[in-house]
Amino acid sequence: MPFLSPEFLLQSDAARTLYERYAATEPILDYHCHLPPGQIASDHRFADLAEIWLAGDHYKWRAMRANGVDEALCTGSASPWEKFLAYARTVPKLIRNPLYHWTHLELKNYFGITALLDEKSAQAIWEEANDRLALPEMTTRGILRSSRVVAVCTTDDPADSLEHHRFLRDDASQGTGSTRVYPTFRPDKALAVDQPAAFFGWLDRLSAASGIDCNGFRGFLDALRQRHDTFHAIGGRLSDHGLSVLPDADCTEAEAARIFDMARAGRDVSPLDAEKYRTRMMLYFGQLDAEKSWTKQIHLGALRSANTRMLAQAGPDTGFDSIGDWRQVQPLAHYLDRLDGAGALPKMIIYNLNPADNYAICSLLGDFQDGSIAGKLQFGSGWWFLDQKEAMEWQINALSSLGLLSRFVGMLTDSRSFLSYARHEYFRRVLCNLLGADMESGLVPRDFELIGGMVRDICFRNARDYFALPV
Repeated sequence: MPFLSPEFLLQSDAARTLYERYAATEPILDYHCHLPPGQIASDHRFADLAEIWLAGDHYKWRAMRANGVDEALCTGSASPWEKFLAYARTVPKLIRNPLYHWTHLELKNYFGITALLDEKSAQAIWEEANDRLALPEMTTRGILRSSRVVAVCTTDDPADSLEHHRFLRDDASQGTGSTRVYPTFRPDKALAVDQPAAFFGWLDRLSAASGIDCNGFRGFLDALRQRHDTFHAIGGRLSDHGLSVLPDADCTEAEAARIFDMARAGRDVSPLDAEKYRTRMMLYFGQLDAEKSWTKQIHLGALRSANTRMLAQAGPDTGFDSIGDWRQVQPLAHYLDRLDGAGALPKMIIYNLNPADNYAICSLLGDFQDGSIAGKLQFGSGWWFLDQKEAMEWQINALSSLGLLSRFVGMLTDSRSFLSYARHEYFRRVLCNLLGADMESGLVPRDFELIGGMVRDICFRNARDYFALPV
């Protein structure tokens, strides 16, 4: 079979039918990503292939470093062409890495280029792609439209002004059918009570954004609620947290206030007090989400900035994070139980970065399904190091065995790249291949309306109904 043929990843007639009839034409609801809202608001046009493809892409940087590429050609001061050429030289070494698939899917889908990228083809591909980027439709909004993205949920700090989201909400030029853009409330900096330099500066920003004095704990909570309300008014319906592991220590509001005041007074906060404070704050955030029927997302298990030398040189989020191996299940169980006991358990998606915990986490979520909402607690799609074929299959199989695959809200990009929507195609092909194999082997009925309807639901409709974003 030729590489990237129409049958790519589809290894049976049933799989091809499921993909072509039921998956390929569904729109996309990208409910978690890191696209810059400012670039969408300004309808940004990218200068060249290096800017749209390599800037900020830590996946590619990691691969380039592994191939012996100097840092100047990754995050450094080399020219765009030099950086692109360094990546082109790396691509042939990526065989069996998901980047090899994604790279060529993106070239095909967005630039009509089917040639394999390598050092010899680099110049022609560079010129052809850059000519394509100059076309009127190849702006950020145009790319979202061509990808059939109906909604994007960006990732935003509570202290952000949200000016770009307001502009996009009110921009009459978008018209009917344009991609809707919503903010997601990510209050990770609110937990940094034991990091005074970063915490105090962020509190000042939160005070300015909310108009509420954050010198005291009650004012701090009120400011967070006010910003939560503001996100909701603009259309936000999701929150998100990035945690190595959930905090797990009993803490009253009075204790949390004591710890906050101690930090504000410039006194050191012990690890135990920091754990108590974070536990209390995570309960508060859960209550805010439950009150407004939001969905809480929790990304667990990343080991951040393991290489401290390169953190100092290149900064965070530049490709020096990896999979952690903390004990996840008991802290998560205690968190869900505390919220459930308080009558404040919101819709929730748990993303796991260590596949060793897939079955344990997926089974735990079943303990807290309460019959109020179909698929209320979701085992999230393969994330970061797990958003490739093998790990997508692990996630789908765990959910199928211990929950309801039919209620799954499907794929997201979790990306800073406007070309990452090719990964939705990748996921849909993987999904259809698994279900097609089951049909061919008699494990599920050979009923295309039944199985195809489930495919449509997973690709788009479940997410549309679950998140209930305003349109």
